[in-house]
Amino acid sequence: MIFDISKTKSIANTFIAELRDETIQKDSMRFRRNMERIGEFFAYEISKSLKYVNRETVTPLGVSNGEVLSEQPVLATILRAGLPLQQGLLNIFDKAECCFISAYRKANKGGDFIIQMDYISTPDLAGKVLIMADPMLATGQSMVMCCKELINRYKIAELHIVAAIASAEGVAHVRANLPKAKLWLGAIDQEMTSKSYIVPGLGDAGDLAYGEKV
Repeated sequence: MIFDISKTKSIANTFIAELRDETIQKDSMRFRRNMERIGEFFAYEISKSLKYVNRETVTPLGVSNGEVLSEQPVLATILRAGLPLQQGLLNIFDKAECCFISAYRKANKGGDFIIQMDYISTPDLAGKVLIMADPMLATGQSMVMCCKELINRYKIAELHIVAAIASAEGVAHVRANLPKAKLWLGAIDQEMTSKSYIVPGLGDAGDLAYGEKV
């Protein structure tokens, strides 16, 4: 399943447009907040697919019956770029536990790269709904590697992948390797550069959020 924001008219498309805008990007606080907003939007949409139970709530004037989440999902992200997007999810799923993964592109002498994964810090994911957040789904290699590592360690009940911008190639790679995953995407772009940056994309999300890395 793929949910693509750009296919429907909503305020979320404004946030995606601002994330892409090179002038607005100069305000890193605004960039982080817009990425959070995308996370909040997707959290709301994902919440519609989760399981609920009926619960009584005692009010000052009586008793009310309502549907509440039966269990919180676990929110995972790939450091450092994914932190604002994950924070947006956490703003909505505010009782959720979190998982953090350190993974990055390690360049080879020939100009290509491999995905280096240094560590994973996670709660028990057995039987849990896992939401993996990464702002840019480019080649999809790091996403697939990280998700497969977690799937191999734990019997995850359900996997959701959230990205602000994805490439068509990255989407195809994820669907081929993680066929049961549900994808929640802000937009799908058709091209990538020779260095695997999405075009038109938005640039380097980590640098725009936290400053250029050395």
